[in-house]
Amino acid sequence: MKIKVRVVQKPEQPVKIETEYIRLDSFLKMCDAVQSGGHAKMVIQDGEVKVNGEVCTMRGKKLRPDDKVEFEKKIYIVE
Repeated sequence: MKIKVRVVQKPEQPVKIETEYIRLDSFLKMCDAVQSGGHAKMVIQDGEVKVNGEVCTMRGKKLRPDDKVEFEKKIYIVE
């Protein structure tokens, strides 16, 4: 029996920041991935967010250009 596997590319969305870095919770709010800071806190603490391919539970994580944030089947690239 043969099984066919199809890999679906996740859409990538570049997000430009004006500062040296941005906190993860603020970044999620800025790119409209979450509705509020409280919502950002919950999804981060529940382990639903990946930063550079690894689950991140620190909402104060500093993101810098070229970091990739994955949430709800979308990838956001910090520019």
